[in-house]
Amino acid sequence: MKDASVAALPLHRRVRHGLRHPHNWFQLVRFGLVGASGYAVNLAVFTIAVHPLDIGYRVAAVLAFLVSVTNNFWWNRHWTFDGRGGHAGFQAARFFLVSIVAFAFNYAILVALVELADVPKVAAQAIAIAAATPLNFLGQKLWSFRR
Repeated sequence: MKDASVAALPLHRRVRHGLRHPHNWFQLVRFGLVGASGYAVNLAVFTIAVHPLDIGYRVAAVLAFLVSVTNNFWWNRHWTFDGRGGHAGFQAARFFLVSIVAFAFNYAILVALVELADVPKVAAQAIAIAAATPLNFLGQKLWSFRR
């Protein structure tokens, strides 16, 4: 199926079509590896901010997000989605917007786990990041770095 005819399909049919192509699965693996590096960066910054620096966990989450989103943009643009053909500023704006939506979801889960479920802060952050990853991947693939 040609790209134009696929784009005209309803979302659920486009997703089904995309699942049949190995390239998309390799892209998901690369996104996961970049995400793993961002996950490590995020947790490291969060842990340092919360424990040795004694910054509140809500502010620490924002700081960790800002550092890790910069890491993830560079790697996703240059390796996962090979977006070097597009305008970097335009891609960065879209990437950051999708990342903010995913972060808002992450943040809500983090606060709920810490405040309502009494989960330790670093463990709650680890769970919240993992929960927001699928939302982030779909947004980045389908909007930020689409061809």
